[in-house]
Amino acid sequence: MPILRLCKAPSTSPSTTMAIPPLKPAPVVGGPHTSSSGLGLLTLSAGLVSTESHGRGRPMLPSLSNSDYTDPTKRMSSSPQLLEILFLFSLYLVAVGQGGQKPCVQAFGADQFDGADPKESKAKSSFFNWWFFAVCSGAVLTVLVSSYIQDNLSWSLGFGALCIIMIAGLCLFLFGTRTYRYSVRREEKSPFLRIGGVFVTALINWRKTSLPIAIDQEEAHGTLQHHSSQKFRFLNKALLFRAGLEGGGGKVYTVHDVEEAKAALSLIPIWGTSLVYAIVYAQCSTFFTKQGATMDRTIFPGFEMPAASLQSLIGLAIVLIIPIYDRIFVPVARNFTRKPSGITMLQRIGTGMLLSVICMVVAALVEKKRLETAREYGLVDMPNVTIPMGILWLVPQYVLSGIADVFALVGLQEFFYDQVPIELRSVGVALYLSILGVGSFLSSFLVSVIEAATGGIDGQASWFADNLNKAHLDYFYWLLAGLSAAAFTAFLFFSKSYIYVGSSSRM
Repeated sequence: MPILRLCKAPSTSPSTTMAIPPLKPAPVVGGPHTSSSGLGLLTLSAGLVSTESHGRGRPMLPSLSNSDYTDPTKRMSSSPQLLEILFLFSLYLVAVGQGGQKPCVQAFGADQFDGADPKESKAKSSFFNWWFFAVCSGAVLTVLVSSYIQDNLSWSLGFGALCIIMIAGLCLFLFGTRTYRYSVRREEKSPFLRIGGVFVTALINWRKTSLPIAIDQEEAHGTLQHHSSQKFRFLNKALLFRAGLEGGGGKVYTVHDVEEAKAALSLIPIWGTSLVYAIVYAQCSTFFTKQGATMDRTIFPGFEMPAASLQSLIGLAIVLIIPIYDRIFVPVARNFTRKPSGITMLQRIGTGMLLSVICMVVAALVEKKRLETAREYGLVDMPNVTIPMGILWLVPQYVLSGIADVFALVGLQEFFYDQVPIELRSVGVALYLSILGVGSFLSSFLVSVIEAATGGIDGQASWFADNLNKAHLDYFYWLLAGLSAAAFTAFLFFSKSYIYVGSSSRM
């Protein structure tokens, strides 16, 4: 949580002074509290398992380097059922805490900047860069340090250290409570009710054409005045008086409410076209690693790189590229575009999608080269023999994936935070997170469909055969490159007509 220390204290000017409702930070505090509780229980369960296993004379938690790791059923079958329940409950508790913390704390951090102030508007755009930088730095450090502690010292110590760090972060966050800015809570309907009511009312008035429309001309020039009345015109039906209220007047939805619903509806195409990017994102921890496991992993005599360790290259690429992007690229681009963030959010997302297409093309070419090498050396039927092709061939696709994340993922974070109603900003960040979650499920579904369609045809192995020397991951990567290119084209189509909330600019 140290990144929140970069946030400014409340300004004394009337334009930036904000009220402080007492319940606003509750979701932000609740997430780390729940996660630290889960980590504490993980520490307890690991300690109990260690004590139990010490009496039995063998470990019951897996070691990252222990060959027995491949057969967890032998260990877990002898562990007490209560310990298993405690362990699983702890994991779910951590997951629940992260689910509450991730969208809320990021939105809360971005709320510390006043978008109406030119200087703070620039800092707000940089916040998302450095937020992602901190998250990736922490992830790389955790993988390196925590895995070493758990593998060589103790699982209890590893979980305990993470629990202490989480509690320290929570205390640090609470220490700055009096310096944070809080959004003013308006006395009005829930945004879910407002937006949902617009859709319901428009549906009820679907066939009405001649009833009067209650339009406040002053409001038509307000916050959402940039949205064309021609866009999603069916929602304008919500401006009609409801049936049975024509004679007695009655409240109707305002132009602001309708345009807010239109803005929310405009996010769906961007969300949908981003799912293919998430499918590609899921391959880095699956098939990329399986490729590396078949290749020569010797970096220099006496040192063999674990195939999974190449995933750290993504985090390292992000850590290296973000400072260059924020401190060099953005100022240079700002001189040409006159935009605080250098390029627009959709331009940034589109750049990441394009890099994702290139990443899949490179991955397909490398896999084709790996298969040709296996055939050249007669290793097609010997899946356990190392292919004489260095694992460093995979570095470009990992690095490209990391660079694509700098553009696409950070852009999506900022976009879904900025383009939803103020009260729904944490929900907006959750929408960004849902892209990765749904994309992961779609990746599994796509693999299952292709496995069923290609397996057993004319006696040939499927694209994902256990023997990768007979499989065709290159075909799968070409398919993903094609899907990514199609999604990128659709993204460009929807982006060109998208108008930013609070602005009259497009794309």
